[in-house]
Amino acid sequence: MAGPMKIDFVSDISCPWCIIGLKGLEEALDRIGDEVDATIIFQPFELNPAMPAEGQNIVEHIAQKYGSTPAQSAANREMIRARAADVGFTMNGSEQSRIYNTFDAHRLLHWAEEQGRQAALKHALFEAYFTKGENPSDHAVLARIAEEVGLDGDAAREILASGRYAEEVRSAEKLWQSRGISSVPAIVINDRYLISGGQPADAFEQALRDIAAEMQAAA
Repeated sequence: MAGPMKIDFVSDISCPWCIIGLKGLEEALDRIGDEVDATIIFQPFELNPAMPAEGQNIVEHIAQKYGSTPAQSAANREMIRARAADVGFTMNGSEQSRIYNTFDAHRLLHWAEEQGRQAALKHALFEAYFTKGENPSDHAVLARIAEEVGLDGDAAREILASGRYAEEVRSAEKLWQSRGISSVPAIVINDRYLISGGQPADAFEQALRDIAAEMQAAA
């Protein structure tokens, strides 16, 4: 077995390629099994840090940000929907979907790591946003999801109301940006190896095996 493998998964819960990449990574780790001792830590990245609380229509947002036409936006959603289905995740977005601010969700994820429930919360947030169409900037939604994954709901509500962990999240975001991360998902292994994008499980498996072999050779 290779030594411990720390996997920093830099992502945003409003990024469809992030859940696709996460599912691919998890499948790859399942295939590799106990050949590696991997720990995934979810790191914050905001695709739209200036997004207001009420959010913005997705078609309007994509048009403004990337210059896509409504037809191009619809075709892209269908392609992403198919890729997500391939990894067992349901995307239910439409032309009525909205993009929301995710900063408070990242604060809750920071706390969830301390509680040992970060992965469960991350998955639940992806499902709430992409599958159920819920608003991940709504404190009531966030607190309910926290409770559903076994976190203390009262503590979650207090954190959201107080602004706790804001400094920690901002600091982490700046750190990853300073390391050259400008798009997500970005998967960083042992602070040394970078795998970019929503790769399929086969690509992740090969990359992880290559990294594990290199780690063993260097040991």
